[in-house]
Amino acid sequence: MVHRGLATISGAMMFCFLMMAEVDSAFFFLHFYESMIYLAIILMLFYLEDRWAYMLGMLSPVVWMIQVLLTGQLLNALRQPFQYFSQGISPTGVGMVTLLTAVVAVIMVSGCARHWKREFAGMGKGWSTFAISLVVVAIYYGILIGWFLRLFPWD
Repeated sequence: MVHRGLATISGAMMFCFLMMAEVDSAFFFLHFYESMIYLAIILMLFYLEDRWAYMLGMLSPVVWMIQVLLTGQLLNALRQPFQYFSQGISPTGVGMVTLLTAVVAVIMVSGCARHWKREFAGMGKGWSTFAISLVVVAIYYGILIGWFLRLFPWD
């Protein structure tokens, strides 16, 4: 495998979502399926589809971070360590795993962007790869969000 580092980071993202499934067991399957796109990235790297793996590796964590920012999870998770040191309030497992996932997501985006710039910048395939990958990620997270919303009765 050419890019062991990116495959390792993608595996770490999978592990973070699987840890989230463990600590937030009410949404086990949702977090489990969140991890599957990172398995797809690892497989793309293995089969030398680097262009698609890099773009998905940049877009998927960004969409996830936007999602947790909009729901307030990330801000709550960022607040927990400060509350622990100032007020002695213990952080939750979900908050700590969310912080860990956010850190790994930033590392993944920066690593994929660095490899993209080095290998594919200026080749004329950037916008088409971006557009198709964005549609794939939007459909992927749209399905996950739709599934999540169906878990709650809206009577």
